[in-house]
Amino acid sequence: MKEQLEKRLVELKDEFASGQKVLADLETKQANVRETLLRIQGAIQVLEEELAKTDREDNTESSETSTIEPQIINNSQVLETSPQL
Repeated sequence: MKEQLEKRLVELKDEFASGQKVLADLETKQANVRETLLRIQGAIQVLEEELAKTDREDNTESSETSTIEPQIINNSQVLETSPQL
């Protein structure tokens, strides 16, 4: 009976050690996934900020273009109506 108990104790200790190793591996993988997700989140944030910046620049350029176009038209009208030498 004692031999069976000792044998079972060794088996359980081996199983326990194996379980601890699996758990440690999973914790390492979890940490790696968290780091990867943080990097991805940072990249997403940078891209969103760049897109917002581009949108703001496009809106600014559109405003400037609409302001410049009438000036160009006005200048060409002035040239057309100026007396020629």
